[in-house]
Amino acid sequence: MDKRISEVSARKAPVDEVLRLEALYRERYDGWTVKHFFERYQDEHRGSRSYSWVKSRLQEADLVPRGKKRGPQRRRRPRAPLPGMMIHQDGSTHEWVPGQTWDLIVTMDDANSEVYHAQFVEEEGTLSSFEGVRAVLHKKGLFSSFYSDRGSHYWLTTEAGNKVDKQRLTQFGRAMNQLGIQMIAAYSPEARGRSERFFRTFQDRLPKELALAGITDREDANRFLTRDYLKRFNRRFMVKPAEEGDAFVPLLGVDIDNILCRQVERAVGKDNCVSYQGRTLQLPSDTVRHYSKARVRVHEYPNGHLAVFHGPRCLAAYDSTGKPVKQRKKMAA
Repeated sequence: MDKRISEVSARKAPVDEVLRLEALYRERYDGWTVKHFFERYQDEHRGSRSYSWVKSRLQEADLVPRGKKRGPQRRRRPRAPLPGMMIHQDGSTHEWVPGQTWDLIVTMDDANSEVYHAQFVEEEGTLSSFEGVRAVLHKKGLFSSFYSDRGSHYWLTTEAGNKVDKQRLTQFGRAMNQLGIQMIAAYSPEARGRSERFFRTFQDRLPKELALAGITDREDANRFLTRDYLKRFNRRFMVKPAEEGDAFVPLLGVDIDNILCRQVERAVGKDNCVSYQGRTLQLPSDTVRHYSKARVRVHEYPNGHLAVFHGPRCLAAYDSTGKPVKQRKKMAA
């Protein structure tokens, strides 16, 4: 009704248009938020009505709930002014596809909310965290600081609830120290508010997108994230940073593969073998010296492969079963 002249508005939608909208939501997008549905309504279904009109029609049909009144506004921590100054990483355990619960590890920039890497894994840990950092280093370069919760793969904590031990480093802490990246620990969910809000959005939207694409397998879900979803997500949710430019530093001669890996010291046996997690790693003959009883370092990479180093020199490389393979790089950082 046009209340200015007390007549029916010339822009009144025909009944069949309203019914088509309701049927579209009920049959294909049931459970989606109005904002998420409206994006598809505009992009894929060539919808011409406004967001307010779509929301009102869906609420009138009891297809979506009416929103609750918002509470008082709270002040947020200011973002880093430049991309590359602070990188967030966090994990979320959720039933992303029906009947299967995975961990989603997200690595994002504090300055502009750009998600550089996201990956479904069986369980969050050191190697999955390395993968997110590796993606940022390859795409952008070295960054200044790394912000995370106090998970045991990030930090050692003497007692629950106490401050983290910054002197005794985990494998992840050792790698960040080698790269010169400062680690910052969050002491409450509120301190990680930006990533917590992002995960609420992921948990609402991503399962519906996976269901719409017919994806139930974790490998397919990771391909969907990389090839399609993250690009659209970033276009929708990235913000402009406070300052022009960025704080990333180019990688110059840094062997990140031999930094972003698990490193464990071992002693070589008299038979020139190294034992590591139930596998026997036979060292090849060396014309330079014998390594019996020497202290060496075993590197375990995210793909499960192994290598044995003596100082900076790689003595041998192995597949995940301990079988020798073509040797990796000669030196480690």
